Amino acid sequence: MKLVYVGSIVFAVALSGCASILNDKTQAINVSSSTGSDIQGTVNGMPFKAPGVVQVTRENKDKLFVTETEGCVKETIAEKSVDPKFFVNILSGGAFGSSTDYASEKMWKYNENVTIACKK
Repeated sequence: MKLVYVGSIVFAVALSGCASILNDKTQAINVSSSTGSDIQGTVNGMPFKAPGVVQVTRENKDKLFVTETEGCVKETIAEKSVDPKFFVNILSGGAFGSSTDYASEKMWKYNENVTIACKK
């Protein structure tokens, strides 16, 4: 019976992705302006105010920050990249874990800091 229990745990861990376990569905991004002034806008349709921390959902696409503040660029893109935890999972967990990371979209990350260009 103990062997079945241990085997079940090992099987569950093998099927779960490393990034899926270690990453939340959202990521915090520190957003600021190049002048240090207050700005506001939307990121993928959700409102934000900066300087401040903005929570974004991890997904297989870049994040588009649209700024409404006068004197600032209208659009700033935060590009997605693959979190290094995903590559560790490929080496240790193989296809099952990495496919879980891909399906959950928790394998993606964005820069921790986004600076929106503004004029004084």
